[in-house]
Amino acid sequence: MAQIIIDKHNGELAFRLERFVNLSQFDHLQRKNYYSLILLNSSNYKLNVDVSNYELEGNQMICLSPYQPFMITSEESCSGWLLNFHPDFFCTYRNQNEIETEGILFNNFHGLPHFKISEEALFLNLIDQISKEMDRDSIAQHEVLVAFLKVFLIEAVRQKKQFDKDIVPKFSDGQSEILQSLVDSIENNYCELHSPKDYAEVLCVSTKTLAGIVKKYLQQTPSSLISNRIIIEAKRELYLTSKPLKQIAASLGYDDEFYFSRFFKKKVGVSPYNYRKTVGFAKLEKL
Repeated sequence: MAQIIIDKHNGELAFRLERFVNLSQFDHLQRKNYYSLILLNSSNYKLNVDVSNYELEGNQMICLSPYQPFMITSEESCSGWLLNFHPDFFCTYRNQNEIETEGILFNNFHGLPHFKISEEALFLNLIDQISKEMDRDSIAQHEVLVAFLKVFLIEAVRQKKQFDKDIVPKFSDGQSEILQSLVDSIENNYCELHSPKDYAEVLCVSTKTLAGIVKKYLQQTPSSLISNRIIIEAKRELYLTSKPLKQIAASLGYDDEFYFSRFFKKKVGVSPYNYRKTVGFAKLEKL
């Protein structure tokens, strides 16, 4: 049974904890306007996130950002825990220097959206404390739940970092250098360079070679890497500031705000206006 806290100001979900015993609520493609942390336990299951497919097994945690499309299916029994929180309940951007969730758990344009849990008991203990606090409905409940959530996220970041370190593909020297150079180049140039051809020229390789390396090791395309990085920055600007869309689009290298709006909606599933309206905006400007 789900335990849910609703935002009294807008009637939207603020925080949710649920124990599930099957994947019926995840077996179709969906996008939510809040963060999702899903702890799963099964011998094998399939995860679809964005345009990538993953075959997983054992205890895993799946980390999803607002409006990130996902689906989970399995032919076997699968149970676990679901933890949702809206950015209005806890602002990950504001706490980035403290917890480092962005780029590790969420909004990592070149990394995996999941990790194998190494110490499940730590998460289960926190879940138990969160559940008890949600039942109490006592004074300063929001502050207590945020404190538990912070610890939960910190532990998730620690385990995700170790997981990423352990599963780094064993590239050949040439492939490793090209892939790392591509990731670095996108990070430094995504506001100006938008096509795989641009990056192939920067790295002095063919577009075919670049596509082959990205597909083999990251299960993506160079185009998806580039567009994902652009969208991550657009989401950040829409959430943290009240800048007009035209200004955000221009800062990302798009002169036509309507073209950028269509690009954003195709990637995210909602328009920039609806993203800002349902996820929140200008949080830091009000502090």
